[in-house]
Amino acid sequence: MSHPVRIADLPVGDGGLAFIAGPCVIESAALTLEVAHALKEAARELGIPLIFKASYDKANRTSLSSFRGPGLKAGLEILARVRQETGLPVLSDIHQVSEAAPAAEVLDVLQIPAFLCRQTDLIVAAAKTGKPLNIKKGQFLAPWDLGPMAQKAVAAGATGLMLTERGTSFGYNNLVVDFRSLAILRTLGWPVVLDVTHAVQLPGGQGSCSGGQREFVPLLARAGVAAGVDALFMEVHPEPERALCDGPNSLPLAQVPALWRELRDLNRFCRTLASG
Repeated sequence: MSHPVRIADLPVGDGGLAFIAGPCVIESAALTLEVAHALKEAARELGIPLIFKASYDKANRTSLSSFRGPGLKAGLEILARVRQETGLPVLSDIHQVSEAAPAAEVLDVLQIPAFLCRQTDLIVAAAKTGKPLNIKKGQFLAPWDLGPMAQKAVAAGATGLMLTERGTSFGYNNLVVDFRSLAILRTLGWPVVLDVTHAVQLPGGQGSCSGGQREFVPLLARAGVAAGVDALFMEVHPEPERALCDGPNSLPLAQVPALWRELRDLNRFCRTLASG
C-alpha cells in the first residue's frame, strides 16, 4: 500500500488517476502558457488532477547544439507565471545541487532525472527543500534499485515521493517498459508514475538527436492504467513535428482531451473491479 502524496492541493495515490503533462522544454513563455491553459481546461472539464511540467534546462542532450531551454532563472520565472495564471502545481527537473533551493521557491515538485537518480548529493539537496520529489528510474536500473534512492530521500527529510518508470534500455537506441516494474515499484510504498512518452523514445535514434514512436503512447497509457499506476507522465506539444526537443515522442495537444477521458474512465472501471 502506497502513501498518498499531496502536490499543492492535489492528491496522488489516493485511488484516482493524476496527470503530469506539458512540453518537454520551455521553448518560450507564450508556448508554455498556451499549453498550460489548454491542459488546465481539459483537466477541469474531466475533473482530473493535473501537474504541469516543463524543463527550464535539458542538460542531457545528444548533441552540443541541441536546444536546452532558457536556463534556471528565466525558466523559473516562466513556470512561476504558469502557476500564478493557471493555479496548476508545477514540476521541473534539477540537475545540480545548486539548483535545488531556487527551484523549490517556485516548483511544487522537484524531479530527479533518470540518469541522475543515483546521485546522492542531488537527492539529499532536493529532499532538504521540503518539497515532494519525483524520482525517475534510470534506464539502466531494475525497479527494486529505486528502493535505496527512496530511502536516501526520506532520510534527508523528503515530505513525499513519486517513483516514475520510463522504460529500460533494450539493445541499442530502444527502450521497453516491463510492466512487472510497476507492481514492484508499488511495494516500495510510494505512488507510481508511468512516463508514457519517454518510454517510446528511441535514445539517439536519429544520430544527432533522439527519435520516438508517439503512436504507441495511448497503448502504453492504457496498459499502465490497467496495471494500477497512480499517475501518467506525458510530454505534450501543439505541433510535435516543430518541437525543439523530444518532438518524435510528444503527444499532440489536440489529442489530449479524448485520451484523458478514456484513461480516466478506464481507471474508474479498473478500480471498481479491484475493489470487488
